[in-house]
Amino acid sequence: MPSKKALVRRPGPRIADGLVTHVERTPVDAERALAQWQEYVAALEGHGWETFLVEPADDCPDAVFVEDAVVAFRNVALIARPGAESRRGETAGVEEAVARLGCSVNWVWEPGTLDGGDVLKVGDTVYVGRGGRTNAAGVAQLRAAFEPLGARVVAVPVSKVLHLKSAVTALPDGTVIGHEPLVDHASLFPRFLPVPEESGAHVVLLGGDRLLMAASAPKSAELLAGLGYDPVLVDISEFEKLEGCVTCLSVRLRGLHA
Repeated sequence: MPSKKALVRRPGPRIADGLVTHVERTPVDAERALAQWQEYVAALEGHGWETFLVEPADDCPDAVFVEDAVVAFRNVALIARPGAESRRGETAGVEEAVARLGCSVNWVWEPGTLDGGDVLKVGDTVYVGRGGRTNAAGVAQLRAAFEPLGARVVAVPVSKVLHLKSAVTALPDGTVIGHEPLVDHASLFPRFLPVPEESGAHVVLLGGDRLLMAASAPKSAELLAGLGYDPVLVDISEFEKLEGCVTCLSVRLRGLHA
């Protein structure tokens, strides 16, 4: 059985100072962000996920977006080297957390840069976005870490959004979903389903047919419900102001074995 463990990290006091790249900055309500984060964690736990709190990194405003700090395949965790230098202090606590869970730990080294939000796993295929935060050396190091484990690594250009998973994620059957105006090359995915909203492209697979989605994507949720899925909606509007989505607020570890 796949494991259902997830790393999460509380939003820090400086969250309003988080980076923005493709959107205009708007004020972030830190108190409301904390409440939304608590509801997000409760949604994971309510669907059978065991959550593990990563040590805070309060000097790093974007640290709540914990997914960017690590990529896991089977029992191997590849500690990222974020493309934004200001985020590199986020990785130490995540490294400690995955080591405690029994992962074999590898690292991305200079000159490589890699953000976890640029990595989408669909079965044994690992799509990695080559864009503003992940460079060619980072792609090569991810390939070297995971291909010996049986992964097929596919590099995908990303130019219209912050990360690959800002544009696309995948349904339980492997169909990739995305908001077409923000997807560089939909033809790179064997099965692609367009959704009507930007935030509708982001799903976390909770198990079975249940999909964790942002409340800001009601039309996409309706579309997916019509296909037999069960959307579980959470309000993450404060994080969306910082280009965050439901995927980047946790690291789901499905491949762990005893």
